[in-house]
Amino acid sequence: MRVRFWGTRGSIATPGPGTNYFGGNTSCVELTTADGDLLIFDCGTGAHRLAAELMNQGKKAINSNILLGHTHWDHIQGFPFFSPAFVKGNSVAIYGPEGSRGSLHHVLAGQMEFTYFPIELNQLPAAITYRDLTEGIHTIGGARVATQFLHHPAMTVGYRVEADGAVVVYLVDHEPFSNELWRAGAERGRIESILHEGDRRHAKFMADADLVIHDAQYTPEEYGTKKNWGHSTYEYVVQIAAAAGVRRVALTHHDPSHNDHFVADIERKARTCSGRASPHLHAREADRRVAAGNRFLAATGFDASVREAGARHRGARNLPAVALSHRALSQLCQRLEGEPEPLCQPGPGDDLARQVKVRVAPPCA
Repeated sequence: MRVRFWGTRGSIATPGPGTNYFGGNTSCVELTTADGDLLIFDCGTGAHRLAAELMNQGKKAINSNILLGHTHWDHIQGFPFFSPAFVKGNSVAIYGPEGSRGSLHHVLAGQMEFTYFPIELNQLPAAITYRDLTEGIHTIGGARVATQFLHHPAMTVGYRVEADGAVVVYLVDHEPFSNELWRAGAERGRIESILHEGDRRHAKFMADADLVIHDAQYTPEEYGTKKNWGHSTYEYVVQIAAAAGVRRVALTHHDPSHNDHFVADIERKARTCSGRASPHLHAREADRRVAAGNRFLAATGFDASVREAGARHRGARNLPAVALSHRALSQLCQRLEGEPEPLCQPGPGDDLARQVKVRVAPPCA
């Protein structure tokens, strides 16, 4: 699988000099399987750049699957600008949670009423289908996709995608069920030690994933005044992912008030929280050897590969944490150019969001 981040901001798009590095577009993540199946998680403003890239590939037909976590505006506002939907012969299959005050067709048509947009939904030439989802197992393209409801004021689902021998989980717009993560007196860092059944269920859904993309909009200090708004802290994400044996985590859905310096500080604190932060490039290279070919370099503006490693890497949890600067990532890519399959390639533009990344290690004490 290949993953690319086109939008990492939550709530509202925030373009400008203060968000150039981590990006100002709202949520949109592209996943492509080895067979060419295209899955798009959310359709925020980042979908506009993704659409342009798809159109530039010159394919006779673009068949896309849009998996919406929910239909709040920052997750659908890019759809009217998703240009493949304006081309006859293309197809767009749209998936989203059932029970969100109207069908997907009704909600998407609402934001494209003539009052708000010059072209109405039923005028789009592409073949568009809609599927309202509940919890369960689905087949999308050739991928096995599990859905599970998240903890958010609106009906929201998370997605667990299994294809090409790898697992990617998308969990955006979710907040903890309990103020306390661990049961009193229990050994921390284990799923069975999680206090609330909702948080335990959340951890099990991401168990042993190769990559989890998770909402981390707030700091622990901010969360007190944002409780019940439906978002997580980086501390919660790192701890619960470590307990679930997740191999890689991408923190996303950055708050619009957080500029690049603030988000970079969250990255630093998340690495510290993970327990074994290391600034050295060799730690990344060591991870590559342990992973036996299952590689991911999380930075938008770069393509990221999540390749099959099978059972060989399932015991490789709690690896040293490493977060590389954009320059270090570029240097690492250059060093790996001689490999049969380069691990990463520069993305189409510097204005693409750079994704915060942490390697999961033991949870915070």
